[in-house]
Amino acid sequence: MTDSKEHTVSIRDEVLEANDAYAAEFGDKGDLALPPARRFAILTCMDARLDPAKYAGLSEGDAHVVRNAGGRASDDAIRSLVISYKLLGTSEWFVIHHTNCGMEFFTDEQMRELLASSLETAALGPDGFHDVGTGPGSAEARYIDWLTIDDNARTVVEDVARIRAHPLVPGSIPIYGYLYDVTTGRLVEVEEATKAGLPT
Repeated sequence: MTDSKEHTVSIRDEVLEANDAYAAEFGDKGDLALPPARRFAILTCMDARLDPAKYAGLSEGDAHVVRNAGGRASDDAIRSLVISYKLLGTSEWFVIHHTNCGMEFFTDEQMRELLASSLETAALGPDGFHDVGTGPGSAEARYIDWLTIDDNARTVVEDVARIRAHPLVPGSIPIYGYLYDVTTGRLVEVEEATKAGLPT
């Protein structure tokens, strides 16, 4: 427990030190407009290997980036996208999943079992995740759709199609579907997804 606290304090100090350096060079960024200058939004995964600013050539103020586990078109992701266009004027959207996604390594049922066993961090072995905690866990996990992935290209298609069909999303917005390759840094179009996202 002590090691964990010391580690957390160390990370916190690093973050605050980095923020001090960033704020010192902030310049006129405080004058950026609220609407994104390039009028597009990206829905992508929270995976630490993905840096949308770099893979999409973004600067502060350019675009909206919505992130969650898997880059899935959850109700909350769609909520953010709807706000993005309705109030802030984005007119094109990208759904970008990626190769080697952690959401491919477990199922909803496995996640529920892991959390029912304990709330401690699970370990990943050659046969997938397994619990190493001592409990107690919680059965609350059974009420959550974890939106796991068993085929990342197909899931991009499903997510683009779900957004396209949503009654709060106007047909005029094109929605593009891509996979980010974590081994090359390239965006690879999922043509079936982009076709599903064509303006209607």
